[in-house]
Amino acid sequence: MEIILASASERRKELLKRIINDYEVITSDFDESEVEFHGNEAEYVMKIAEGKSLAVARKFSNSNKIVIGCDTAVFFGNNVLGKPKNSQHAFEMLSMLSGNIHKVYSGLAIVDISKNMVKKDYVCTEVKFSKLSTDQILNYIKTGEPMDKAGAYGIQGYGGIFVEKIHGCYYNVVGLPINKLYGMLKEY
Repeated sequence: MEIILASASERRKELLKRIINDYEVITSDFDESEVEFHGNEAEYVMKIAEGKSLAVARKFSNSNKIVIGCDTAVFFGNNVLGKPKNSQHAFEMLSMLSGNIHKVYSGLAIVDISKNMVKKDYVCTEVKFSKLSTDQILNYIKTGEPMDKAGAYGIQGYGGIFVEKIHGCYYNVVGLPINKLYGMLKEY
């Protein structure tokens, strides 16, 4: 059985190697903007993960392959904090998170192509940020790190210094909850 990761994320590729040595990477062309947020964080990230994995699975009809899709989003209040559009947007997000608790959700979707079956689940982690000064935020944005990260920070990078406390799976915040994924994959 061949396994495909439907993601171009370097972080996800690196984390998946902790579970599986041999897999293929095929970037999904699923348009995440097609999924609207209606207040249910878990449903939202699982729907995007499913869309990503199904978009790749459609390329391999009647094959003995499994496709893993994942989506990670940061939620604060009723806001979905995806990747920032620009430096100003990153500043707004980090200012919002400053001194507050937010939630990071990752949705997982595994498509078993030969059985035409989709298995979905999610993980939620609470993250508490320290109070950040304007200078701290601006200096962090200058590193460029926030620009390709949900919520405008990477816990595994420079952004980790802002994290005062975490309740839940660290790897979920990085972008791939490996414990949950490992449990799901054991069934295959």
